Amino acid sequence: MSKTNERANSDPTAWDMDREIVLSRVVAAPRSLVFKAWTDPDHLPQWFGPAGFKVETQEIDIRVGGRWRFVFVAPDGTRYTNRMVFLKVEAPRLLEIDHGADKDDDPGRFRVTVTFDEQSDGKTVVTLRQLHPTKAQRDAGIGFGAVELGYQTLDKLAAHLTVMT
Repeated sequence: MSKTNERANSDPTAWDMDREIVLSRVVAAPRSLVFKAWTDPDHLPQWFGPAGFKVETQEIDIRVGGRWRFVFVAPDGTRYTNRMVFLKVEAPRLLEIDHGADKDDDPGRFRVTVTFDEQSDGKTVVTLRQLHPTKAQRDAGIGFGAVELGYQTLDKLAAHLTVMT
């Protein structure tokens, strides 16, 4: 077993680049508004998810220790259960979330860190860093289209921000 895999197995939060997916986008909105879109239960379900997907919220409690249980409904009707557990909520700069299927001890659960950085022109840089339990899971996510679907989600965020302002 390689040192990277040994570390991944012993400490699932060790940040190894071969288990990571990073997405970033500049959005034309102030940081406080972007953070609100991510943390307001009335807004998050309206924009979150890839193009064409609908969100059915079952439970939403956005605070440290809170969770969001929801179902993604794909355009073809396929349903994907999801659970996010909020580990850090540091307004207006940081969210840390565990994201997986809506089941206890999901082995596919991954860590997401979202940062919100102000630019001097009033725009915000949103960066999502996903840390998967293994390189194989990260690679499978990329193969499934995680990067493209993630950018579609950020596109929907940007569009939603225009109606929030």
